[in-house]
Amino acid sequence: MTDTNKNLYDLGELSDYKVASDYSDVRGWDVIDFENRNIGKVDHLLVSKKAERVVYLDVEVDKTLIEDGYNSFQVPASDGVHGFVNRDGDDHLIIPIGMVRLDEDEKKVLTNQINYTTFAKARRYNKVDVIDPDYELILLRHYIGDNT
Repeated sequence: MTDTNKNLYDLGELSDYKVASDYSDVRGWDVIDFENRNIGKVDHLLVSKKAERVVYLDVEVDKTLIEDGYNSFQVPASDGVHGFVNRDGDDHLIIPIGMVRLDEDEKKVLTNQINYTTFAKARRYNKVDVIDPDYELILLRHYIGDNT
């Protein structure tokens, strides 16, 4: 992921962008999947300058999700070639804003369409990485179950 393809910016990087007064700032809120399992916490809001709005939640994933992600790839060598998708330090992922709903009373972000196992197997990134369009597409396809 290179800086030359940068399309997404942390809301904090952009002095002329802020959370509108009629919307909740969800940074720090827990992210819960549709099976009521904790995925992690919203770390940043990612803005597309082209769309002029927040398009993704940047989530620092829960450590158990990382461990479960490693476990899901532990298959016997006889089952064919396989490997780890994520590197050490890859502890963030993005969720499209349209795939969540907010529980403002409980201050939680709910993912009604994505379950824990899908998050555990998702490609993550290190928060110092620049998110490129390829990563966005890979993750969106993963979330909706499109492996093309």
